[in-house]
Amino acid sequence: MGGVEDEEPALKRLKLSSKGLVGLSNGSSVEPIEGSSSELMARPLPSEGDEQVVGSKGVIKRDEFVRIIAKALYSLGYNKSGAHLEEESGIPVNSSVVNLLMQQIQDGNWDGSLDTLRKIGLVDESIVRSASFLIMEQKFFELLNGEKIMDALKTLRTEVAPLCTNSSRIRELSSCIVSKSICGDASSTQQDTVRIRSRSELLEELQKLLPPTIMVPEKRLEHLVEQALILQREACQFHNSDKEMSLYSDHQCGKDQIPSRTLQKPVSSVSWSPDDQEVLTCGVEEAIRRWDVSTGKCLQVYEKTGAALVSCAWFPNGKYILSGLNDKSFCMWDLDGKELETWKGQRTLKISDLEITGDGEHIISICKENAILLFHRETKDERFIEENQSITSFSLSKDNRFLLVNLLNQEIHLWNIEHNPKLVGKYKGHARTRFVIRSCFGGLKQAFIASGSEDSQVYIWHRSSGELIEALGGHSGAVNCVSWNPVNPHMFASASDDRTIRIWGLSCLNLKYQRPQTNGFHHCNGGT
Repeated sequence: MGGVEDEEPALKRLKLSSKGLVGLSNGSSVEPIEGSSSELMARPLPSEGDEQVVGSKGVIKRDEFVRIIAKALYSLGYNKSGAHLEEESGIPVNSSVVNLLMQQIQDGNWDGSLDTLRKIGLVDESIVRSASFLIMEQKFFELLNGEKIMDALKTLRTEVAPLCTNSSRIRELSSCIVSKSICGDASSTQQDTVRIRSRSELLEELQKLLPPTIMVPEKRLEHLVEQALILQREACQFHNSDKEMSLYSDHQCGKDQIPSRTLQKPVSSVSWSPDDQEVLTCGVEEAIRRWDVSTGKCLQVYEKTGAALVSCAWFPNGKYILSGLNDKSFCMWDLDGKELETWKGQRTLKISDLEITGDGEHIISICKENAILLFHRETKDERFIEENQSITSFSLSKDNRFLLVNLLNQEIHLWNIEHNPKLVGKYKGHARTRFVIRSCFGGLKQAFIASGSEDSQVYIWHRSSGELIEALGGHSGAVNCVSWNPVNPHMFASASDDRTIRIWGLSCLNLKYQRPQTNGFHHCNGGT
């Protein structure tokens, strides 16, 4: 482009005084650059071997790395350190041309900044045009703000308008001349005003527009570090803790974050109450029982004359219980055992799971051998999800967006039910040949899938990858159901044909999830 940088050797870098660099890198005023260009030239970088890169993989360019670190130092307020790094390394955050452009903008030298902009070496003319528009627009606003109406009008007509491709923007700027109240300052929150930037904000806008090789983006180092931490967390198959991640070491959770050890054998239950204090138990064509987890005491028995209860679920508010009956209807109870409402018809099968969405409006059940019903309590609207295989059970995610469906062919399917139901995942490995096996979501942010199995084990998959990460032994009969604690991500319950309910937790006690009113299991450490 015939810019200043074109005349300099490829491996040369400008070295500015620390005084100049501090001002320029922080967007504040600086003294003009003095001295000849030869005095400002930094020593060339070494060109031997891999000294142009850093790191063991050879993928990080040394000059980019140093520029980003220096930029971060300035952003953190360590101006002297940033300037010293630039001087010692011979690698400036910005070239002398960019520094001059920044200084001219801070000084309000608009015409000079346009000339300098074209010397930076931008190949894309559209970027030059857009950046020039922002600069001239700033000139217009400042003239208008200084009551120089005729100068502002001339700038709008001869300098701003030729650069703008958006006619509506020109009309907005023209309206500012007619009524200055339309133009708001930096603190204005009204949506019908044309906001006036400060010069520092103009520099930030230009930084977003110009290529990062010319102006290093703000907080680039912070963004890279955050991205690295997030990728490490997402790649961790056993991540099940909200413990803060550290920069001092790579993040990796062990299997000890997955509940894998029996803590205690309670009297019953695999269906936890929303507050973690009570559980429901229900057998095939038997009564529903509600238990206090901490004491093991049965609080209430729910029965219906002439019908047997075959399934149960908590309402999200914990004040009501829903049950499926062997006559294929629904029944709603309060906690004291009073029947509140019944929905007749082909609502559920003889053996069926039940779920209620978080807003309490939709009841979900298996209504046919290969179909799931989504039933609206108020409008009575019905929607269906159909599988090619027979459905044995299902489980609803906490955010009500996903449904976990167990099938007769020993597969577990994950459905997104937000809008049009869509199959988004499959899980295999557990055994199911004769019995109804139930699975569930669990762990921190429900990042895991757990399921019972006829081989007496509990299976755990990583939800996103679908990889099987645990097969836990402990029961002596088929494991029919697994229910993950809704409050403590390090605890779940499993129910088996061996007539035991096992509560699983970490090998080492995690006191963080201990409650003032304990449920009796949080303080256990492997006792039976």
